[in-house]
Amino acid sequence: MDKLQSIIIAIVEGLTEFLPISSTAHMKIANPLIGVTPGPFVEMFEVVIQLAAILSVVTIYWKKFFDFKSFAFYIKLLIAVVPALVFGALLKKHIDAALSNLWFIACVMIGGGIILVFIDKLFTKNVIEDETKITYPKAFVIGCFQVLSIVLPGLSRSAATIIGGMSQKLTRSLAAEFSFFLAVPTMFAASAKSLLDVYKDSPEVLVSSNFATLGIGAIVAYIIALLSIKFLISYLQKNGFKVFGYYRIVLGCVVLLLLYKGII
Repeated sequence: MDKLQSIIIAIVEGLTEFLPISSTAHMKIANPLIGVTPGPFVEMFEVVIQLAAILSVVTIYWKKFFDFKSFAFYIKLLIAVVPALVFGALLKKHIDAALSNLWFIACVMIGGGIILVFIDKLFTKNVIEDETKITYPKAFVIGCFQVLSIVLPGLSRSAATIIGGMSQKLTRSLAAEFSFFLAVPTMFAASAKSLLDVYKDSPEVLVSSNFATLGIGAIVAYIIALLSIKFLISYLQKNGFKVFGYYRIVLGCVVLLLLYKGII
């Protein structure tokens, strides 16, 4: 992966991380189109720039993240992240296989799109608008929904946790915000695990030139994500998820066609 490729992938990540359209799927689709070949560094790069993008949440909601008087907030995030940590470790082989299968990812994109087309009609009586009203059991349920995005690459972590939040009577905008908050500890853990795996299995990729590429990608993903997160919150306050559902269905079908034709 050269620096130009890293910038392109970082832009893709930043644009899609907080939208319910799966940033992982978009990176996996974009890689072969721009000539990026799979490898230990590419896998680590994808995880770390996701963390960089998610750090934009801390920037935007810094008062919330550093309000140490709100101890319950941290407990809720801890409870919600536990299912992903447990199932991520238990199902690592399945997850790795799924991540390398574009056929599988494209089908999940389509299935998730169909769900998003109808999701607003399923949850029409959501009234919880205040984060303090999210109970510990509700946080755990949302965390369980996040597991679906881990075992089904292409589903979208954002989509899964937002749907989980709405199933617990959260409004669209609050469900999205809690999804953003939950992404921070989740991706910190994923990035630490990815760096550790590379250090143990492929230490040769941890060279200065790769770190420079990683740094450029992280900065670009962070800046683009700042714009993306603001757009989503503003959009969801006025609109629903249907447009994202149609987009996922169309993109999934296009990817299946490209795979069938042998283009990717």
